[in-house]
Amino acid sequence: MRKAALLYNPHSGRRRKQRVQDVEAAASVLRAAGVELDISPTRAASDAAAQVRLAIRDGFDTIVACGGDGTIHDVLQGLAGKDAALGIIPLGTANAMAHDLRLPLTPQRAAHALLSATPKRIAVGRIDYRDFNNLPAFRFFTVAAGVGVDAHLFYNLNRLIKDRMGMLAYYTKATHLWLTHRMRYFEAEFSSNGGAPLREERLSEMLAVRINYFGGMLRELAPGASLVRNDMRLVLCRTGNRAMYLAYVFRGILGMSSGVPGIVLASADQVSCRNVPGKEPEKIYVEADGELLGRLPTTLSMFPDALSVLVPHGHPALLTT
Repeated sequence: MRKAALLYNPHSGRRRKQRVQDVEAAASVLRAAGVELDISPTRAASDAAAQVRLAIRDGFDTIVACGGDGTIHDVLQGLAGKDAALGIIPLGTANAMAHDLRLPLTPQRAAHALLSATPKRIAVGRIDYRDFNNLPAFRFFTVAAGVGVDAHLFYNLNRLIKDRMGMLAYYTKATHLWLTHRMRYFEAEFSSNGGAPLREERLSEMLAVRINYFGGMLRELAPGASLVRNDMRLVLCRTGNRAMYLAYVFRGILGMSSGVPGIVLASADQVSCRNVPGKEPEKIYVEADGELLGRLPTTLSMFPDALSVLVPHGHPALLTT
């Protein structure tokens, strides 16, 4: 790391009032190590990709996302497919990507970890969907993408509550939603390595997961998922039984290895989801990295060798594969 652009969202995440101080604390560590820096707030999610592309054009070899998974997601849109590396200073609410990379969660310690980190080239996911104006759009993602009830969670989750209450808001709202939400079913078709497609005719939820360790209360959501793989680990919910959803979440919280009836795991590098043919189309939402995007139909695919991410020294899996 010789020349780094630090981007941060001044309007979201935990410690929002201290955001500038946190970013400057990380920057002071990098400056002391001789790294040339440029620090800029993201003007809007739609502008972050352009800011990243301009920084790369101006010779910055590292783009540091100072924030949570949403900020990383915004930065990724301009960084996927480029040679510049992604660094992370975790200042968000969940910080799932930072947990998976085993990054320290304080600005100064995270900055020190980046100075000795190793760039690792990984694949990223791509989700094609219809936006809320019914126009085709796509995004890249690193953590997970979802179709169904979890996207409805993000649709209904008030951001002010999220910022004020942190992850407690997620768990409280998720429990309420699972107890009251009307299950909407859709179809999915997926394949791996060009193999014959498999079809699921009735799903109420699908998660395509890329990371292994979420940290916090929810540690492991999809056993076998990993950033070193070129596929997605799918959580396929065939059931409309709300108790099974809660059982699966508690399985991840408690680190249990037993399965849950009606919920199965699969692996794929290509997934297509659509409304059930012959029925009136439902408003089934899609999300990626915790950002609500739009509605069905959607296609998820893999973009191999797409991103260089800075991995701290001593990571138990990413640097040994």
